[in-house]
Amino acid sequence: MITQEQNDALTQTGPGTILGALFRRYWIPALHGSELPEPDCPPVRTKLLGERLVAFRDTQGRIGLIDEFCAHRGVSLWFGRNEECGLRCPYHGWKYDITGQCVDLPSEGANGPMRKRMKLKSYPCIEAAGLIWTYMGPPELEPEPPALEWVKVSPERRFVSKRLQESNYLQALEGGIDSSHVSFLHSGALKRDPLFVGSKGNEYNEGDKMPHFDVVDFEGGLLIGARRNAEEDKYYWRITPWIMPWYTIIPPRAGHPLGAHAWVPIDDQNCWAWSINYHPARALTDAERTAMNDGAGIHVKYVPGTFIPLANKTNDYLIDRGAQKAGIHYSGIEGIGMQDASLQESMGPIQDRARENLCPTDLGIVRTRRMLLKAAEDNRLGQRLPGLDPGEQHVRSCSIVLPRDKHFKDHARHGLFAPLNTDPLTV
Repeated sequence: MITQEQNDALTQTGPGTILGALFRRYWIPALHGSELPEPDCPPVRTKLLGERLVAFRDTQGRIGLIDEFCAHRGVSLWFGRNEECGLRCPYHGWKYDITGQCVDLPSEGANGPMRKRMKLKSYPCIEAAGLIWTYMGPPELEPEPPALEWVKVSPERRFVSKRLQESNYLQALEGGIDSSHVSFLHSGALKRDPLFVGSKGNEYNEGDKMPHFDVVDFEGGLLIGARRNAEEDKYYWRITPWIMPWYTIIPPRAGHPLGAHAWVPIDDQNCWAWSINYHPARALTDAERTAMNDGAGIHVKYVPGTFIPLANKTNDYLIDRGAQKAGIHYSGIEGIGMQDASLQESMGPIQDRARENLCPTDLGIVRTRRMLLKAAEDNRLGQRLPGLDPGEQHVRSCSIVLPRDKHFKDHARHGLFAPLNTDPLTV
């Protein structure tokens, strides 16, 4: 249990908050590249860390991410005309380039002094792994581009989707590092989902529903190990890396691709759940891509034309009580992604952690909260932050069966810190 003050500190990410200042020190997945497919295409509204912004790709293909509202009288620039290397407000014609600088103020003329003074807030953007990333922190502290393994693999080895989650980022992140719920919530999916079936680990999940957790620090965050009984004198370990500030990698099953997430705050009550499948050593198969596009595994089906899941709180997540009773879906909700999201959203927009009662399987959650709060304080004091160095982002998840006297921290390093282009360590 934590105090209300600690819960507020962990969940509030807008300007002027301690976690908001921390998160602004990292590159942020902001948009899928498909949202701005070509020069001069329509602009896109987005909201990150409580800030309302508009993104556009200019005539030269450069990305702009600027304050949504015109400096003149506050019109949303989502209505703007994207033309000739700038976004023009349709109300009175004020035009802004990708840096937020007003480059045309028609009522003043070409040489008027007011135009030069008008500059909207803007954030730099880069493109990597089919995503558009932005940096919202102090310009002089801008880190090197992200180097997570799924960012570095070639496009044919990667699939990325995103969905709206109507909850604070933290309850989504905490779900991503909690391996204990898999034996319950996802038990039906492990037997049926095409991206999870066929793993010996599924049997261990079903056979031992009381995992023991050990958590180990590494340079980029935490390695969260969940240990279950396997064969005689052996343990089955699933090791989930949490990479600062909001990345998780799901331990693999059989020969399936690795799964990963990024839980990015939109505001204090909503987040983007980025879902990534990738394989470090081979291209994804056509069957795997088809399953991912169809919402299998950690992905979802959408309300057409949106990133809103088709199963959502307005329709009770399409819960099927018959399937729940029959054990087809443990919660009655189809799909691993929405099984997680439905329960995390059910906690309310911001979970009241002062009322919770934690147990030993929540060790990873406790350690994550502590590290976030420490990093936020370290950032305030100008000290070094974990996970900013690209080398500290080089880690992957793994699953492994080890003798009972061998701990994953010493005997799974070859799987956790494996070179690119090597197969995952998996069961």
